[in-house]
Amino acid sequence: MTDTTAFDWQSFLLRWSGEWADSLPEDETRSEDDEASRQARWLGFPRASEERIAAMEERLGRRMPPSYREFLKVSDGWRHAGGFVWLLAGTEGARWHDNESGLADHFEEYLDEDAGPEERREADLWRHGLQLDVESDITHVLMDPEDVDEDGEWAVYTWASWRASPPERHENFLEFMQDVYREFHSLRARSSDNEPAFANDTTRKLDDQVEEARLQALRGNWEEAVRALDEAKEYGRPRARGLGDQIRRLLGQTYMVYFDGLVTDPRYAPELLAPLVAEHAPRSHQDDSTLTFHLRGADDDLVSLAYSMLDQVRSGTYRYTAAGPFGEAVERARKLARWGDTDGAWRTLSEALPLWEPLGPDHLAPLGWVADPLLGPLLTPERGRELLSTPRGGQPGEASRPTVGLDPGGLTWLAEPDPGNNRTSYRFVLVEGVEPADLPGRLGNGDDTTLNEPMTSWEARHESLRSKQEFSSYDDRALMAVGRAGSGWSFAFDGDPAPFRRQRFVSPVAGASAGTRAVVVWCGLRTWHGEPFFHLSVARDGAEQYAFTYADGEVRQSGEVPPALNPDQFFGDLDDSVEVERAVLEAVAGEFGAHLPRHAIVNGRLHTFVTRSWTRPPRDGETYAVIRLRSSGPHATGSERTGDDGAGTR
Repeated sequence: MTDTTAFDWQSFLLRWSGEWADSLPEDETRSEDDEASRQARWLGFPRASEERIAAMEERLGRRMPPSYREFLKVSDGWRHAGGFVWLLAGTEGARWHDNESGLADHFEEYLDEDAGPEERREADLWRHGLQLDVESDITHVLMDPEDVDEDGEWAVYTWASWRASPPERHENFLEFMQDVYREFHSLRARSSDNEPAFANDTTRKLDDQVEEARLQALRGNWEEAVRALDEAKEYGRPRARGLGDQIRRLLGQTYMVYFDGLVTDPRYAPELLAPLVAEHAPRSHQDDSTLTFHLRGADDDLVSLAYSMLDQVRSGTYRYTAAGPFGEAVERARKLARWGDTDGAWRTLSEALPLWEPLGPDHLAPLGWVADPLLGPLLTPERGRELLSTPRGGQPGEASRPTVGLDPGGLTWLAEPDPGNNRTSYRFVLVEGVEPADLPGRLGNGDDTTLNEPMTSWEARHESLRSKQEFSSYDDRALMAVGRAGSGWSFAFDGDPAPFRRQRFVSPVAGASAGTRAVVVWCGLRTWHGEPFFHLSVARDGAEQYAFTYADGEVRQSGEVPPALNPDQFFGDLDDSVEVERAVLEAVAGEFGAHLPRHAIVNGRLHTFVTRSWTRPPRDGETYAVIRLRSSGPHATGSERTGDDGAGTR
């Protein structure tokens, strides 16, 4: 905790006063008091004696907190405390607020019975707080005698209605004064062109600090750098926010990250516009003109680039590029991510980071890739820290320790509960020795089946439903994501299948195995739709070798099932369905040496396609419905066949 009684108020207030005086335009009209303060280079008043402070305390009935008392001993009040408090009270002006503003009633209106201590304190403050603002721009400054620390310091609260935010809390009076000193600096740093250049020992020291922070960031010392940049940002120093925003964005922080002062620079715009646009892109319900709010000062070409990039991000066609060896690694990483190897893609990027070349002196790290539909999902806060800890841009430093991969390997992760417990049923096909791009030809509904552009699972399902013109209660055409499933295998995965109908189900394994080996798994041991079930089928060269299905409490099998996959060892007791699921998935992974990439399936973007139906054709006597969508509205048509299956209408 800061020793507020040891603080050098005299030096601090003299420095503030001199900087304030030097920042004033010569031709500005000022009040007599301000002109006198400028010439005297002193914003304060004469010191308050101990007797004067004691008289104040007797009048108010409370001993003042230490930092405020020490301040009064140097100056009995203060002018221009920041940009919005023109006169701060000394021994004569301080008084109990006693809800003079009526704000206690205002804040109490919004309290409910569940309001916590902090919310109630905001309301009570206006009844018992000590008011320090004497003249201000509708800005209140109150010390709270009920919010006291172990050193006897009172918290200071500031509030202005035009800020549209709760009261801001300062630990003590010293912290409040330091904050409004930084506010003075920040406002002066953004002064207009006709005012004198705001440069002094403080600004020069801070600007040197920003430059050193830039170098530290490139050397991988990002934590040290961000602390220095954040301090300089509070003083409004140029470059500090734009540099710091690059670090924050790679840590996964997007709130109030706008790359201020850099995104409109033509050198950096191609790189920094991308993450800014990607953050805006999902807000399609908003007016896109808000995109330019943070592009003030940009020319027409840059604004045009921003909107072009917005179209690309929304359509999934944006492609990040970079120069040199790092750019070559980006292309390799994209190919790996395209087929689900997100850990390999990240390793490719991270290993090439030392070769990355900045676009200019204020470029700290590659950022445009976070908007790339294939590369963006690679970013996690841990990986962001790894990137930031890697020396780059020609700077020396120790290599960072690689983060642990996001894919656990194997298949057992499918048995782990996902957020919302939505993954209760899933199915997948493994095909050996073929590329993922070949799977539509093996599982699709004809030669014209092609892969869709990479999408998230939600986007793929939404797009599939939007373009679908016919719905059948009998057909079960799966929308499946594809990728590589380890060494020598490709996969097709459906994380939200239709209900399993054992009487109608036909495994696609035989057609998928032409000239090779294929495996089909459909698991619903935790399904919400009917009884738990599990199916495994294996085929080679177009012929099924063996299969088993657990459903309705019994196992049916065909062919010679290997001992490691014998269903009797898994489905004797389903008291713990998760453990059963985990055990059978572990056995399947062990038997075939394949795995499914969790991060790509859950969080990434993968190619998808629609398979042929996983159900046999209807038999005679089975009734089903088909709904066809036309421009004039949906039309339902029925079809009936004779037979004795008894499946009924779904």
